[in-house]
Amino acid sequence: MSAGMQPNTTSKAMVWIGRVISALPVLMLIMSGQMKFHLTDDMIKQMTEIGWKPEVMTALGVVELGSTLLYIIPQTAVLGAILLTGYLGGAVATHIRVADWSHMPIPLLLGVLVWVGLWLRDERVRSLAPLRHLEH
Repeated sequence: MSAGMQPNTTSKAMVWIGRVISALPVLMLIMSGQMKFHLTDDMIKQMTEIGWKPEVMTALGVVELGSTLLYIIPQTAVLGAILLTGYLGGAVATHIRVADWSHMPIPLLLGVLVWVGLWLRDERVRSLAPLRHLEH
């Protein structure tokens, strides 16, 4: 092994746990994204109540599904996670702005799961954000 190279410390179990955790927000985001292309009257009412015009839902669906697709592809997963962080952060901000506290935790939790899943399945992400032990 050449200087500076480290052995891969990603176990198969860690990768699979990361994939399962990553699948949870992916499934939710795919469902949410496709719903933005098929708005019901109830969804239009809900979007209007939180300050979104129905006309922008298609664009939001494209951004949501596109970012999720980038997250699914291993080579672009980090870019996808960054884009999803921005998208989900906007959702959190929207819910806080209108004091919709009951729905605010959902995008927050999805964002956390995006990064936890990626952290478990990608050694490069763990090297950028390692867990550190407290020193006594």
